[in-house]
Amino acid sequence: MSEKGDVLVTVKDLCKNFGVTVALNHVDMEIHRGEIRGLIGENGSGKSTVTSIIAGIQPATSGEMFYKGKPWHPATSLEATQAGIGIIVQEMGTIPSITVAENIFLGNYEKFRVGPIISKRKMIAAAREALEKIGIMDIDPARVTGSYNMEQRKLIEIAKTMANDPEMFVVDETTTALSENGRELLYRLMRRAADDNKAVVFISHDLDEIMDKCDAVTVLRDGNIIGSLDKEAFDPDLIKKMMIGREIQGDYYRSDMDGYENQVVLKAENLTTMRDLLCFDIELHKGEILGIGGLSECGMHTLGRALYGLEDIVSGQVTLQQSGTRITTPEIAFQHGMGYVSKNRDQESLVMNGTIGVNIQSTGYKANRGLGIFISAKKEKQYAQLQVDSLAIKCNGIFQPVSALSGGNKQKVVFGKWLAADADILILDCPTRGVDIGVKAAMYQLINEMKHKGKSIVLISEELPELCGMSDRLIIMRNGEISGEFLRQDGYDNNKLIDCMI
Repeated sequence: MSEKGDVLVTVKDLCKNFGVTVALNHVDMEIHRGEIRGLIGENGSGKSTVTSIIAGIQPATSGEMFYKGKPWHPATSLEATQAGIGIIVQEMGTIPSITVAENIFLGNYEKFRVGPIISKRKMIAAAREALEKIGIMDIDPARVTGSYNMEQRKLIEIAKTMANDPEMFVVDETTTALSENGRELLYRLMRRAADDNKAVVFISHDLDEIMDKCDAVTVLRDGNIIGSLDKEAFDPDLIKKMMIGREIQGDYYRSDMDGYENQVVLKAENLTTMRDLLCFDIELHKGEILGIGGLSECGMHTLGRALYGLEDIVSGQVTLQQSGTRITTPEIAFQHGMGYVSKNRDQESLVMNGTIGVNIQSTGYKANRGLGIFISAKKEKQYAQLQVDSLAIKCNGIFQPVSALSGGNKQKVVFGKWLAADADILILDCPTRGVDIGVKAAMYQLINEMKHKGKSIVLISEELPELCGMSDRLIIMRNGEISGEFLRQDGYDNNKLIDCMI
C-alpha cells in the first residue's frame, strides 16, 4: 500500500442539479497523491457525477474545486486532460468510425504535424508504443476502432488515458467490461500510478474489489457523502450499511434447492456460428435457471446472441420445442415470447436518445392497443410507469431521456421492458453489470420469482458467485465448447468450476 501524500484535488460544497433532481448535495472531498481511493454507492448516488465534474465533462451547479492548490474549473474534458486529469468513463469512450491511433490521440493531433499535414505513420507508431507500454500487444493501431469488441475498445481507452501520463487517474465502472486478464492489467496500472505518487479514483459496485484494491473508500448515498474509511477500518457490513442506510441481512442469492420441470422449452442442436461455437448442443427446461459461465472469450456471449437470433448461424438450429419454431432472427424470438438482455447495454439494449417510456414501451405494442390498430397512450403510460415504480428507477418520470440516467438505472430500464412483456424465456447476458448491491438483490429476487412462475432463464455471467448463487444447472464453457456441467443439488465446487474454465 502506498503512503498517502499531499492533497491533489479538493472539492468543497459541490452541488449538481439536473432540473429538480439533486445529483450532488454540498459534497466535500479530498483526493490525495499516492492513494487509490474507492468511490462506492448505490446507482444514482453521485459517484460518476462528482468525477465527471472534476474531469471537465460537465459543470457543477455550485461549489468550489481546487487542483494542485489552485482554483479548478475546467471548461472541457480536453482542458482537464491537458492539465493531467484522465478518466475512463463507464460507457464507451471511443469513436468507432476512426482508427485506434486517432482515438488514442484524439484532440492531440498537432504533435504529429509535418508541414501542412498530420503524419499518420508517426501517429500509428506512437499509438503502438502507448499500447505496448501498458502490455497490449494484439491491437493494431492502424485498424478502425469499431472492428474491435467491447473489451478491446475499453483497453484502447485505457491506453488513451495512460498515454497522457495523468496526475489523477479516474476509473469509472471499467472492470465490468473486462475479462480477468484485462482487469489484472488495469489493477497493475492503478497500483503503479499510486506508487508513482499520483492519485487514483476507482468507482466500482463490487465491494470485494474495492476492499482489495483500494487504500481508502468514500461512500455516497443520494448525492451526499456518507463517510470515508481508510483500509484498516474496512468492514463489508459497515460499508453496505453506509451505502443503503440499513443493514443487509444474510445472502441475497437463492437459498432454495427447488428443481425444474422435465419439459424442454428451447433447444440448440449442432449450433455452429461464424465465430466461437462449433456443433454446440444445449437444452433449457421450463422453470429452469441455466447458468452459463467461463472466461470472457469462451464463447458464452456469442451463445446468448445465437439463442436469440442475433448471431449468424452457419449450421445447426435453435428451436422452440412446443411450437417447433426455429429462432433465426430477433423478431421471431420476440414474437414467440423470448427476451434478451445484452452485455453491451447502450448499443444493443437501449435507444439512448429515447425516453424511459419509449424504451419500456417498445415491447408492449400488442398489450397497449386501444381500438383496432391504434396504440392507447394511457395504456402505454401505465405499462412503463409500473416498471419504473416496481424497479425503483431513479428518474424524473417516464419522459426523461435514458441517456441522463446512471448506468445501473439504465440497466433497470432494460430489465423492465422484458418484465413488462412477461417473456416466457429470458436470455440474460451479465444482467447485473454495473448494478449496486441493493438492486442486485432485487433483480435476483425477480429472477427467482420468474422461475417459480414457470419462466425459463439463461443466465450468462462472468461472476462465479452469481452463477453458483442463482443457477439450477451450471454449464462451463471453454473455447466454444462445454467443458463441464454441474447441478445445484450436488453443490458447486469452485475449484472444479475454475479447472473447467482454464
